[in-house]
Amino acid sequence: MKAGKAKSEQRKGLFVLVSVILAACGANISTVNPAPSNPAALPSLISADSLVALMSRGPVRILDVRQQWTDYLLNHLPEAEWAQVESFRAAERGLPFQLLSGDSYRSLFQRLGVDRSAPVVIYSAGDANDIDATYLAWLLAGMGHTGVRVLDGGYAKWVLDSRPLGRTYPRIDPPAAMQGRFNPEAAGLAEVRAVVQGNGTVLVDARSAAQFAGTAGAQRRRGHIPGAIDHPWASDLETRDLALVWKPADALRASYVTQGITPDKPIIVYCNTGTEASHLWFALRAILHYPNVRIYTGAWSEWSEREDTPVVSGP
Repeated sequence: MKAGKAKSEQRKGLFVLVSVILAACGANISTVNPAPSNPAALPSLISADSLVALMSRGPVRILDVRQQWTDYLLNHLPEAEWAQVESFRAAERGLPFQLLSGDSYRSLFQRLGVDRSAPVVIYSAGDANDIDATYLAWLLAGMGHTGVRVLDGGYAKWVLDSRPLGRTYPRIDPPAAMQGRFNPEAAGLAEVRAVVQGNGTVLVDARSAAQFAGTAGAQRRRGHIPGAIDHPWASDLETRDLALVWKPADALRASYVTQGITPDKPIIVYCNTGTEASHLWFALRAILHYPNVRIYTGAWSEWSEREDTPVVSGP
């Protein structure tokens, strides 16, 4: 009996040891090749009418990401707070425009009164800076927030619809900081190198056609990453009733599928700094529900500055 019990204890100990080893290996694999974040945390698009209805049902955190602080002081959506997008990234080891730590984001969003108890609506000017709203939505998705919306048409559409504006600041008591792992859908330099070598992942460039071709751009080298598909972020928008708004989902889907950007393939999107790429990420993940889309956070700013990365000029 004692011998049988001893063997049983040995087997139990071995099982625990193997479980620990497998868990550790799983953690390492996850670190190297993270799975897409929780689909329930994906943001969505919201119309002005739907925002009015949402505000009537309870508290909503509204974030104004227009770049000029004077625009916010002049007027803004009722109860909106101003959020400067550049506060949410900084240089790291000399490389500009990089993500902050999870603790930094928890602190920043806490100051804005953002937690998981209330929905968040983000709006831009509704023009060329629509990318700032989608960038913040991408960050909040990485924080696991399940109630994030981007206002379609932004501030411009709200004004064109003769909606109310305010000049007072919301009085918000900071909530407890959001907990949980910061896990954005992001890719690094090594993963993009693997794409260039041919691993079946689709690489999509969100910059303008001129920057893709190498006839424009501010970086050391001009052009694009080999194998990338040119899909300028602004092509996902259209002017409707004098406002710049998102194209219908069917039109968006057709534009991507025609280029071979299909939901059955893993996709990495990139631009100059990450904001333009976030617009494509929002289109593919939040509107079209593609399952595997990540942003190359080093962006063209990293790739073009290096000496050991290939660059292609021309269409």
